[in-house]
Amino acid sequence: MKKTFCLLTLILSSLLTACVEDNNPTHDYTTWQTITATNAQTIMEESENFILLDVRTPTEFQNVRIDGAILIPYNEINSRAVAELSDKNAIILVYCQSGRRSASAAADLAALGFTSVFDFGGILSWPYETVSD
Repeated sequence: MKKTFCLLTLILSSLLTACVEDNNPTHDYTTWQTITATNAQTIMEESENFILLDVRTPTEFQNVRIDGAILIPYNEINSRAVAELSDKNAIILVYCQSGRRSASAAADLAALGFTSVFDFGGILSWPYETVSD
């Protein structure tokens, strides 16, 4: 019960304090939230309903990734996300190598209508376990 409350509190506070970006002039405003790796890990531990999205290249993904991540390179978000991430209300945790591409992808996802997008930066600052091929 306490874990669920903590998760709900984190999500609600994140939504209430969401970053506002206007990276695409064809959209009004998009919202998404930057969180820490620790916050992302908490969501992953306490929720079964999230998507862990790696937005790096296929080669980077093969070399090292967070277990359970799916790959959609950041430059393919606009063409693939709606078809591959069908639940626009799902919690989406986005990361890349250092944080630049994940911020761009998070803004694009929000502009596409995804409502719970959380950018936790890069795998370089991920202090938890990773996997590789």
